[in-house]
Amino acid sequence: MRTCDVVVIGAGPGGGSAALHSARAGLSTLILEADPEVGTPVHCGECLSELAVQNLGLEIPDHVKALDVKGIRVIFPDGTEKLLTEEGYVLEKHLFERWLADEAVSKGAELLLHHRVTSMERVYNSENEFTNWKLDGRGDEFPVECRAVIDASGVAGAASKLLGMGGEVEVIAGFQYEMLDVPNDGYLDFYLWPKYSPHGYVWMIPKEGGRANVGLVTTDKKGAIKYLESFIEDTYLADKPTANPPWRPDGIKIRPFGGTIPISGPRTATADEGIILVGDAAGFTSPLFEGGTHLALWSGREAAETVAKALAENDLSKARLMTYERAWKKQFPPYHKILKGKTALYNLTDDEMSTMARCLPNELGNMSPLDKLGIGLRILIRKPILFTKRVIPVLLSFGYSRAKFFGW
Repeated sequence: MRTCDVVVIGAGPGGGSAALHSARAGLSTLILEADPEVGTPVHCGECLSELAVQNLGLEIPDHVKALDVKGIRVIFPDGTEKLLTEEGYVLEKHLFERWLADEAVSKGAELLLHHRVTSMERVYNSENEFTNWKLDGRGDEFPVECRAVIDASGVAGAASKLLGMGGEVEVIAGFQYEMLDVPNDGYLDFYLWPKYSPHGYVWMIPKEGGRANVGLVTTDKKGAIKYLESFIEDTYLADKPTANPPWRPDGIKIRPFGGTIPISGPRTATADEGIILVGDAAGFTSPLFEGGTHLALWSGREAAETVAKALAENDLSKARLMTYERAWKKQFPPYHKILKGKTALYNLTDDEMSTMARCLPNELGNMSPLDKLGIGLRILIRKPILFTKRVIPVLLSFGYSRAKFFGW
């Protein structure tokens, strides 16, 4: 039977980060990826801030970058535009995830593709102390024994399905087309236009050579693609061609791609005896704009470092691994505040949302206390009813969506 110190389930950003840092710590590390290749299909908009890169100490090679960008432009229902200027990158996400997995392998990790975990069993000694895991599943190398598991297997993760760990999470549907001949000025465009994305937003994420990801998230999962196509038809994108993304094989019919994204905040448990959850498996996304890559990379690193220390102490108890949960709670923004603001935002009418936007400065980054006081006074004069509709939590949720709060 194959044995190792750590099994990482999933080779997305969280799994790649966890495997890389586990291998760097000298742990025998095995990555189990259910799909036949790393990085596909792509599920997200593919953005990562420069602050995230610095925060994580990454040296991202040029070939995984699709475009250097200046920041985010938020566009409100009446066309009002506001900027959040902070540099970052649009990634070729499939290449980024493969690069991360390759880095882990180069440090000693082993990657097994087409290996899906279908059962997880804890093994105890005669004194009823946890000793290791026995994992089974579909793939030639099963069963596998390991001392610790880092679950990075996404929103419908192995631990939640097989162990009932962490409770339920609410999800939102996200889909996008790759489009061609799309002009850009180096900003990501985020449209808060409820007409086209109920309880969500539409994005245009540019890439070099006129390519762009044009997509949306909405709670209306069944209507998501119809909303997206309506947005394209009604805007400057109407005459732009769609294409399959470069990771999709030739000859396949052009269609949107995407998946589900957790939006209700972290799971009720992200660490337990012998196991830690990271990234989407833990429910980690930035609540307003659903960015998850920065959070996944950080949590993967933190999980690996926690496991390495716990193994050195021969203590994989829940109490020991809970240091991971305390660490992310200290670092990550206050989810409950952002979720309150997000709920209040989507309770505004188009007119109220646009009025609020016109009260904001053109640049949303680094607002001083005096700037915030000025915003409050303008709202009080123009539409005081907004205060009864919890506009202050809305403004806080925008502030917490910046890169320094793991927004992207």
